Amino acid sequence: MKTIEELCVELKTAYIRENYKKHISESKQKDEDFEVFLYDLLEAERNHRRNNGIKHRIRMARFPQKKYLEDFKVSRFSKNIKDKFKELETLEFIHNKENVILMSNPGMGKTHYATALGMKACLENMKVLFISVPNLIIELKEAMSHNQITRYKKSFEKYDLVILDELGYVSFDKEGSEILFNLISNRINIGSMIITTNLLFDRWEEIFKDPILTTALVDRLAYKSHLLNMSGDSYRIEETMDWLKEKSSPRK
Repeated sequence: MKTIEELCVELKTAYIRENYKKHISESKQKDEDFEVFLYDLLEAERNHRRNNGIKHRIRMARFPQKKYLEDFKVSRFSKNIKDKFKELETLEFIHNKENVILMSNPGMGKTHYATALGMKACLENMKVLFISVPNLIIELKEAMSHNQITRYKKSFEKYDLVILDELGYVSFDKEGSEILFNLISNRINIGSMIITTNLLFDRWEEIFKDPILTTALVDRLAYKSHLLNMSGDSYRIEETMDWLKEKSSPRK
């Protein structure tokens, strides 16, 4: 006859294997009904699996930093932008396979907000990928050089949400522009994207160097996208000024 530990290994109930004795002891002390004991034990196993799943999804998302919506400063934005934030934070745009394009000058929190939406998606059992556009181009070219571009494209399609950060900070050569165009075009209608950029649409030709390709990409993206212009006074500048004031103030 197999032991409880062996049965747990076979059934892949890691939490129960490690903690069933503790639950039995606590249940005896409380004089709990067996049904209550069993429910609590199974619920603990479920929560353990859920938490492990969240950790795994966050790790696989490749976020450069963990950012949360609760820490995002919304007070400096207009009411219209705030209302749009509330709409996006329901994550309905992911279920509807819509895109989000966050535009602003540097320092307005585009990456923070995009990451925070991605974190919330991970918490709600969705697969997320975060990658900067310059790094994406490097990975695409490496995949092409190893004849693995088809595999890369398929892996790109498995995510519920892909966050493409920093579009516009680096321009591309012709090959880079074309493979990025194809990757984004193929994902439209398959899954959602969040794109952060420091450039409005009328300047995207500076990145892609091809007016026809740029127009085609903008048309495809704008068709099912939420567009937010978050431009304003950089919170990084505000934080730097506050820091300088604090350092320069006379000590008591």
